[in-house]
Amino acid sequence: MTFDPKMMAQMVGGSGFIAALDQSGGSTPKALKAYGIGEDAWSTEEEMFGLIHDMRTRIVTAPSFSGQKVLGAILFEKTMDGEADGKPVPQLLWERGVVPFLKVDQGLEDEADGVQKMKPMTRLDELVAKGKARGVFGTKMRSVINEANDDGIHAIVTQQFMAANQILDGGLMPIVEPEVNIKSATRGEAEKLLLKHLLAALDGMDPGKRVMLKLTLPEEDDLYAPLVAHPAVARVVALSGGYERDEANAKLAKNRGMIASFSRALLQDLRADMDDAAFDKALGSAIDSIYAASVCNG
Repeated sequence: MTFDPKMMAQMVGGSGFIAALDQSGGSTPKALKAYGIGEDAWSTEEEMFGLIHDMRTRIVTAPSFSGQKVLGAILFEKTMDGEADGKPVPQLLWERGVVPFLKVDQGLEDEADGVQKMKPMTRLDELVAKGKARGVFGTKMRSVINEANDDGIHAIVTQQFMAANQILDGGLMPIVEPEVNIKSATRGEAEKLLLKHLLAALDGMDPGKRVMLKLTLPEEDDLYAPLVAHPAVARVVALSGGYERDEANAKLAKNRGMIASFSRALLQDLRADMDDAAFDKALGSAIDSIYAASVCNG
């Protein structure tokens, strides 16, 4: 299991955050609507994905989007397969100092035991091999916890780590993302159960193996400090989870050792009708604020 040493060093110790640009089929219309493009702008799924690719291309080619503050970027498969400025997107990202990741889950199951596990990842080996061939460093996969149900949370973590080991065997770094719903009535208890099961799974990993974790900003500040310090964890990153950027940044700044991996909070001020200067100014302002929150707590 050998990783690009420069990419690994950047992800383990670099100052900055990870941009989440991996909206897939179900979330793409919402992302386009927030960008100022309504559903009347396309008539086929292909056209819809073309519009979201144009948006992502504009983001990753903007002057403010570089490895100086953006350590990595998580891509949807179609984005990874596409080009920006005439280059494959992963290649362009790394030339700009940004480490590319690939979303590999295939969506969520219906809720059971208070959680939504990932649908069977029938293409996982294929996606890992494809991503590795395109210069991708790692992967990301998401499941959701809605209630403090011990059995459900144990099942989520077990499924995530089984896939993580498969990804590691394929030569990529997995980001394990068991998101706790910020609207959960039992959120605080769910986060403590998640911490318990994550620590058990990490303790059970083979020596030398490491994963990254992407977690909801916890109700209790520094709850995840034991994960940040665990030898089997390369980095702990935080999702914005529906918080507006200012609130997400404020919460992130109270959790030492965690850095951001925001999507909506990063993109919330961007609009399709902006000229290039206004677009880059808005993106740069968002990047600066998320970077500041990510580095102030290290």
